[in-house]
Amino acid sequence: MARLVIVSNRVGSALKANEGGLATAIQAMTGQRDIIWFGPSDTPVEGGSGTIRSERDGRLTRMLVDLDPRDYEGYYVNFSNRVLWPLFHYRIDLAEFDRESWAAYQRVNEVLAEQLSGALAPDDVVWIHDYHLIPLAEALRRRGVGNRIGFFLHIPFPAPEVLTTLPVHEALVRMLFAYDLAGFQTDRDVQSFRDYVEREAGGRTGRDGLSHAYGHSVRAGCFPISIDTRRVAAQAARAHGLRPADRLRASLSGRKLVIGVDRLDYSKGLVKRLAAIERLFITRPPLRRALVMLQIAPPTREAVPEYQQIRADLDAGIGRINGIFGEPDLLPVRYLNRHFRQEVLFGFYRASRVGLVTPLRDGMNLVAKEFVASQDPQDPGVLILSRFAGAALELEGALIVNPYDVDEVADALERALAMPIEERRARHATMMRLLEEVDVHAWRDGFLQALQRSRSPAPAMAAASCAAAC
Repeated sequence: MARLVIVSNRVGSALKANEGGLATAIQAMTGQRDIIWFGPSDTPVEGGSGTIRSERDGRLTRMLVDLDPRDYEGYYVNFSNRVLWPLFHYRIDLAEFDRESWAAYQRVNEVLAEQLSGALAPDDVVWIHDYHLIPLAEALRRRGVGNRIGFFLHIPFPAPEVLTTLPVHEALVRMLFAYDLAGFQTDRDVQSFRDYVEREAGGRTGRDGLSHAYGHSVRAGCFPISIDTRRVAAQAARAHGLRPADRLRASLSGRKLVIGVDRLDYSKGLVKRLAAIERLFITRPPLRRALVMLQIAPPTREAVPEYQQIRADLDAGIGRINGIFGEPDLLPVRYLNRHFRQEVLFGFYRASRVGLVTPLRDGMNLVAKEFVASQDPQDPGVLILSRFAGAALELEGALIVNPYDVDEVADALERALAMPIEERRARHATMMRLLEEVDVHAWRDGFLQALQRSRSPAPAMAAASCAAAC
C-alpha cells in the first residue's frame, strides 16, 4: 500500500485520538500502512526557517519544520488567523490584509514545500489540510512533484461576494487548481467554490465534477468530517460514573443542565448565546431557578486582539447575568475558561439536558456530533444547533435555530427543556443512525478513495452534490 503523507499546520500524535478528528482518523491506519505526518513546529525558533526534525513511532513518522518567529507571525498569526479565518467565517470587518503577511504566508509554504518534496517517494499519496496550507500543492508542483495531492478545507468556503473582498483572492483560488481533489465540508461550500470558478475565473464545471479554470482542472467534492461515534459513546458511558460527572450532577440540585463547549472565538456566537439566556430569564421567570448554564470556553490565539476583546465581552455578559439573576444559592451561568480531557467533556455532555451549539458560522462543528453520541439513548438530551454550522445539514433531529435571533434561541431552549422523553428518544435515534454510519473513518476512507480515483480517465466521482460525493 502506498505511503500516506498527511500535512497540517499542527502535527499531533495518532496515538492520542483526543487531539482531534484528524488524529482519530489517522489512528486506525497506523497498523495498516506507513504514514508521515508533516507540518510546521508550533514553537518558533530563532535563526531562520527550514530545519526539519523527525520522530518515528512504529509506522508513523512525525516530521516538524522549524519556523523563524517573524515567518511564524506573518504566516500564522497575521495572514492565516487575521485574514483568512475571519474572511472565511464572513467577518469581513475583522480581516486585516497587508502585503507583508501575504508574503510571509507564501514564503512559509515554499519552505514547507522544499522540505516535503525531498522526503516524498514517487507513489506517496499527499493529503494537505486547511487554510494555512492552500499554496502548498502549487509550490510542490513547481518542484516537480507529480504525486496525487488532495486538499481538505475544515472551515467554510465563502461565497464569491465575500471572498472577492480579499485583494489576493484570485491568486488563492488559482492555487487550489494544483490539487487533484479539493474537499469541502458541505454542499454549499462546494457550490460557493464553483460559483467563484464560473463567475470570477471565467471557468466551468462539467458533469464529471471537474472544475476547469486557469488552464487546469480540479475535482471538488463534499466530505463532511465526523467523529469516532462508537468510541465517544463508550467513553461517555464510562465517564458518566466518574468523579467529575458525579460532582457536576450533585451540584445541580435537581436543576437541568444546559451546556456549551467552544473555543473562545468570535465565530462561535458566545455573546449572542448569552443574550438568548438573558432573554429566556427575562421572559420566562420560572426558568431562572430551573436550569444552570455551563459554558466551557478554552482560550485560543490569545495574541490576536480580536480574541482578547471577545473574552472581555464574554466576561462582562456573564457577570451581568449572574449579577441580575443570581441568588445566594445559585449562579445561573457557570463559566470555565480552560481545557478538559475529552472523556471528561463526554461525561458532562451525558449529564446535560440541552447542548447549545450556536456558532455564527462553522465549517462543521464536531461538538454537536459528540454531544449526540454522548447521550444515554434511554434518556437523551436535546441538541440546539445553529443553521450556519455544517452539522445542521446532517443532524435533522436537532432544533435548528438562527443564532442571530435571540428570541428564537430562547424559544428553542424552553422547548428543549420541556420536551417529552418520547420525542427526545426519537430525535436522538435519528441522529445516531447517521453518526454510526458516517463516522470519522468513513470520512477518511471516502476522501482517500476519491483521491485515488481522481486521475482516472473515466469520470470517477460525481461530486455535483454532497449526497453524490459522500
